[in-house]
Amino acid sequence: MSAPDFTVDVFQNEYLPVGAREVNAIVTVTSAVSVADGPASPADAAEIIIVDCSWSMDEPKTKLIQAREATAAAIDVIRDGTAFAVVAGAGWAWPLYPKRGDLAIAGSRTREAAKRSVGRLRPHNGTAIGQWLRLARELFATREDTLRHAILLTDGRNEGESAAELAAAIELCAGVFSCDCRGVGTDWDVDELRKISTALLGTVDIVPDPAGLAADFEAMMHASMAKEIADVTLRVWTPQHATVRFVKQAAPAVEDLTGRRAQVTPQAGEYPTGAWGAESRDYHLCVDVEPGTAGQEMLAARVSLILNTASGPQTLGQGLVRAVWTEEEALSTRISRHVAHYTGQAELAQAIHDGLEARKAGDEDTATARLGRAVALAHESGNGDTAGLLANVVDVIDPATGTIRLKAKVADADEMTLDTRSTKTVRVGK
Repeated sequence: MSAPDFTVDVFQNEYLPVGAREVNAIVTVTSAVSVADGPASPADAAEIIIVDCSWSMDEPKTKLIQAREATAAAIDVIRDGTAFAVVAGAGWAWPLYPKRGDLAIAGSRTREAAKRSVGRLRPHNGTAIGQWLRLARELFATREDTLRHAILLTDGRNEGESAAELAAAIELCAGVFSCDCRGVGTDWDVDELRKISTALLGTVDIVPDPAGLAADFEAMMHASMAKEIADVTLRVWTPQHATVRFVKQAAPAVEDLTGRRAQVTPQAGEYPTGAWGAESRDYHLCVDVEPGTAGQEMLAARVSLILNTASGPQTLGQGLVRAVWTEEEALSTRISRHVAHYTGQAELAQAIHDGLEARKAGDEDTATARLGRAVALAHESGNGDTAGLLANVVDVIDPATGTIRLKAKVADADEMTLDTRSTKTVRVGK
C-alpha cells in the first residue's frame, strides 16, 4: 500500500513591524488515502488492551463486568491478521491472552478465545500501572509491527509503586507504542493518566458510568484500525541565528511538543506526531528571528512531514513560514485569524487548569477569575462543548464577559470531565 498523501498549508501574517523578531504560524497538516488503497496492512499493526482488575474494579461488581464487555467489544473490532494481546493489571501485570507471553493473530478463532479469557477475569490486589506498561512493551517487542497501539483502562491511582517508577516506565515506552488512557469512575488521577497519554501520543478521557465503556472502547479501536502510517515527525528547519520558541499541536487537542525535539542537524529538529490515518491536524509554530529592516524578507522556517523508513527519511509534505518587515502599520498589525484562534484555545485550556487547581486549593477568587476567563474564551471561539462542561462547574451569568459564580457543590465526575477534556479544541471556522 502506498503512503497517504500529505498536504501542508501555512496560515500567518508574514508582515512584521521593523525591529520585531517573533514569527507565528499555524501549520495545517492533512493526510488522505484513496479508497483503492484502503487501510494499513493488518500485518503491520499490533494492539494490546490493558485492563485494570484491582479490587476496586469489583466495587460495584458491575464495573468489572462492564470492563470485560468493553474489552470483548474492542476485540471484535480488531481486523483479521492484526497481532493482539490482552494484559491484566493489578499489583503486577500478566498476559491474559495469549498466556504464552506473545501476541496472537486476530481471526474468528483467536478473537473468541480471547473473549473467553477476558470473561474469566477476576479482581486482584493493588495498582501498579508502570508494570502494566512494561509488560505491554515486552509483548510489542516480540514482533516488528510498525503501528503499535494500546488501550489502558483503570479506575484507581497508581498506589502500588512510586511516582519515579511510573515515570521510568513511561519513558521506557515512549516511542515504542501509542496509548489511549481511560479512567472509569472518579477515583483515578487525571494528571497521572495525562502524563501517560501525552508521552505515548495518545488520548485521555473519563468514562463516568461503566455502562459507557463498551461504546468508548469500540470507538478507540475503530480509530486505531483507521491508522495507516506510523513514525511521522514534524521537521522544523530555521536559518542561522533563529530559534524555535515552541511547537504545539493546536487541534484536535492542545499538546506542547517543544520539549520533545530531536536534533537532526544544527538548523533542524524533529517533533513526534504519532500515527496517521485520513485526518487533519493543526500545529502552532513560533520562531524568534534576527530583526530585519523595512522591505527585508526571509524564510523564517521550513516545516516538513518526514516518514522515517528503513531506507531513510522520506518527505511527505512541506510548507514555508516567511517574515517580511514593513513600516506600514496596516500590514504589520493585521492579526492572522488562525493564529489568534489557536492562541485563544491554548489560553482556554490553561485557564481551566488554573481555575480547577485554585478551586481545589480553596482560592475562590483566583478560581472565579480563571474559570470566568475560560467561559469568555469558550464563548468567543465557539467552543460549545467546553462551554457546556464549564456550565456544570460554574453558574454562568454573562458568557461574553466571563461573569460567573462558582457552584457550591460540583459532582466529582463533572469536574474531572472538564479537566480531562479541557485541551480539546475547535477548528477555525471557514
